[in-house]
Amino acid sequence: MTLVIVVGTQWGDEGKGRIVDLLAAQADVVARYNGGDNAGHTVTVGSQTFKLHLLPAGMIHPHTFGVLGNGMVVNPVSLLKEMEMLRAYGIVVDPERLMISYAAHLITPGHKALDAAQERARGAGQIGTTGRGIGPAYTDKAARRGLRLQDMLDPAAFREKMRAHIREANVQLHTFYRAEPLEIEANAAEFEGYAVELKPYIGDPGAKISEALAAGRSVLAEGAQGTLLDLDHGTYPFVTSSNPTAPGALTGLGLGMQAQAARVVGVTKSFQTRVGAGPFPTEVHDQAAERLRGTGANPWDEFGTTTGRPRRVGWLDGVLLRYAVRINGLTELVVTKLDVLSGLATIPICTAYRSQGRQLRDLPLGPSDLSPFEPICEELPGWQEDLTGARTWADLPVNARGYLEKIAEISGVKVSLVSVGPERDQIVKCEA
Repeated sequence: MTLVIVVGTQWGDEGKGRIVDLLAAQADVVARYNGGDNAGHTVTVGSQTFKLHLLPAGMIHPHTFGVLGNGMVVNPVSLLKEMEMLRAYGIVVDPERLMISYAAHLITPGHKALDAAQERARGAGQIGTTGRGIGPAYTDKAARRGLRLQDMLDPAAFREKMRAHIREANVQLHTFYRAEPLEIEANAAEFEGYAVELKPYIGDPGAKISEALAAGRSVLAEGAQGTLLDLDHGTYPFVTSSNPTAPGALTGLGLGMQAQAARVVGVTKSFQTRVGAGPFPTEVHDQAAERLRGTGANPWDEFGTTTGRPRRVGWLDGVLLRYAVRINGLTELVVTKLDVLSGLATIPICTAYRSQGRQLRDLPLGPSDLSPFEPICEELPGWQEDLTGARTWADLPVNARGYLEKIAEISGVKVSLVSVGPERDQIVKCEA
């Protein structure tokens, strides 16, 4: 049996979508195991760019079976629109190709309204939520008052559960935030309609995946967001509300420990980015930031797939990368956007931190508080060549190969692949 897990090593937006697309060519089952439509995975096929927020990126391949796991929170409005979008491009999305876990939780208008109200109430202390209701949905899940996909199996009964849910959300909106209440009957009726549409897709994907693995089939588990946004292991409280790290794939898909991953692939940009508030030791500003971020005119530029917000940018942080390797048990790295660094005279890379006169190679207490640390950077020689046409290790300039070798040295794991552009074929197999 073969389980491959793909995770982001940074704050998300590492380019996992196109790597999942590449690996999905050899997979039978492709599965999302965490998060909701706050994720954004971009896959470019020829002239067509697909931006997926809930469906596994691997479903672009017609031979795969897609799964939304129990670790996810699902906005049915977004999901149904995404399904229709793929159908419009001739991609089959039906119950024979897609299963949604009965135990996945729903995102409702109540969750979205509470998300917006809570973020406003934080004022200057905002954490940079996407406003899509992710946090409140996971809060309801933990508080054991959430709505699950299983509730949709009886659409009429689900309508009454939606009424009760919106009433409770209205109490919170009024009592704590003085916000306008939501319309109860209209929302309940709308979601009853979604229940009718989604009922044929609801099942137990954990059982299906276990059967597939036992039969020797290949399963590709696709994490959303990134390691540093993990609820437990990220830069808390500037994190998401789920577990994007590799161990989250087992709990998020309903798999036991026997489903050991043959490969755990960590995707990292050749530099560092994040969206929203939170610590960022290697962040740069002004012209350096503009150089790394781009203008937004190209889908390869650094603007959030989900939010459209410009990403904060900086140099690659080797301390945080080593941390991601350990937390996930990575077997290899895939480096994306190496082509963006072409034309720089030198490229800084953080190899350690300095704090109170001490040099630290690793974090003493995880990444929650990075304020005491100053990055120690090593300057590597850059290259001037355009990399977008490279397809082999020998095609890469000597200094580009040296940069990849340095990443392998710092992280302690091999670099297996590097992307040099957004297209499917702009991939180089590495020897670093």
